[in-house]
Order: sequence, then C-alpha cells, then structure tokens
Amino acid sequence: MALYSLQINGQTYRADVDPDTPLLWVLRDNLGLVGTKYGCGIAQCGACTVHLNGEATRACVLPVSTIGKAKITTIEGLSATGTHPVQKAWDAVDVPQCGYCQAGQIMTAAAFLKKTPKPTTAQIDEAMSGNICRCGTYHRIREAVKMASNATASTAKGSTKTK
Repeated sequence: MALYSLQINGQTYRADVDPDTPLLWVLRDNLGLVGTKYGCGIAQCGACTVHLNGEATRACVLPVSTIGKAKITTIEGLSATGTHPVQKAWDAVDVPQCGYCQAGQIMTAAAFLKKTPKPTTAQIDEAMSGNICRCGTYHRIREAVKMASNATASTAKGSTKTK
C-alpha cells in the first residue's frame, strides 16, 4: 500500500492503495466518484474515459502509481451544473438509450473538441470510434458532437467581438 495525493476535478484527494490499482477503482471504490464506469477492463470500450491533463485516457488500465502530479478530470468535474457544451448537446439530442457508456463518450468528445473545435463528420467518427455504445446510438452521438462543436465555435466567436 502507498499513499497517493491526486488532483481530481480541482480538488486534492488522498488514497492509500496498492500502486498497481487502476485509477478507475481508486475513483469508484476509494473516492466515491462513481460517474466513471467499468466496461471491459482492457481499455477497449471507453466507458472509463477520464481526462488526464486534458487528454482522454482510459482509467481501467492506468495504474495509480503512474499519475504523479497530473490533473484528472472525471465526468463529475467536467461541469458541476451540466453546462459544458457537450453535456448540453447530449441532452438536446437525447443521446442516451441505456446511458451506461455516456460518461466515457462525453469525456472523449470534450477532449476531442478541445483539440479539434470544428471537426468534419469523418473526424468525429474517427475520434469517437474507440468508444462502444451497445445500444447503437452512434448517429445521435455524432449529431451531439457536431452540435457541441457549433456551440463552442459560436461562443468563441462571441468572445472575440469588440465594442
């Protein structure tokens, strides 16, 4: 066991866990941050996606000992009030069916749009292809990512206006 100090959603958390414990289980079992889901355990489905220094990262295979001082953002920290453009678009398009994969989908989309604010449909499909939705809501996911990119672009345009 070792004591780790983790920067999660702008707060410091401490966890006394085995160094090989995947971040997913530290978040869920030790810290009570259960928005990040377990899907496959082999980093293939994307349900466990969090941001590590802004990069979409699979938490199910990431040993807590490798995190160091990196900043972690979970679905709970993306926006406490659900006002992130991706969350708003998810709601507007009514993306979820069962909803299990949605936290990972949203985290992947948010990281992608930060790097690629005006993506093409092909870029969206490629970026989101690593996340599995057993319900098959891919067309709604694509629509929501496109909607969020338009909202982000509109916000950016509005912030550059001068009076």
